[in-house]
Amino acid sequence: MGKPKLLLPWGTTSVLGQLLQQCDALKTGQIAVVCASGAQPVAEELDRLGAAGTNRIFNPAPDQGMFSSIQCAASWAGWKAELTHFLIMLGDQPHLRVETLCQLLDFAAHFPDKICQPIRNGRRKHPVLLPKRVFAELKNTSAGDLKQVLIAHASELSGFESADSGLDLDIDTPEEYERIIGMYFGSKRDKAGFAS
Repeated sequence: MGKPKLLLPWGTTSVLGQLLQQCDALKTGQIAVVCASGAQPVAEELDRLGAAGTNRIFNPAPDQGMFSSIQCAASWAGWKAELTHFLIMLGDQPHLRVETLCQLLDFAAHFPDKICQPIRNGRRKHPVLLPKRVFAELKNTSAGDLKQVLIAHASELSGFESADSGLDLDIDTPEEYERIIGMYFGSKRDKAGFAS
């Protein structure tokens, strides 16, 4: 992206702000954000958004990819003991409908021992909801990425077909960001990129 995607404008907030709003809407037991160690602009945005400093997980090696952040989260000692499931949300999908996320949680409530995902046109998508025991395994797994973990747990996968076309999209380039912003906010944006 050339800049931290979590800080990009999204509606009247930032991408990070939108993701936190989605989590708040789900009434999750705990929200934690994984970010690069020393990522001061992200820390400042979390402060601005009122996110608790105690729920920040710092990845010392973000250049090793997304899975390194997931493993940092799995190794973190700050999780509440009563949590039973962990929802892994990506930083580049602020456009997902809250209804889709709620549907994922409702689906998992019927299959509490399964790894649950939304499915779009027969393909498994993010976010991924993991039972606590599977999430805990990620600390010491020899898998190179989350996909390998899911393949190893193939018999435990479950999901539901979703109509949310946002599952097919993510923000990896400035062009994708502009296209997705246009789809969700049209041309009603001021010079800063916020919807008016």
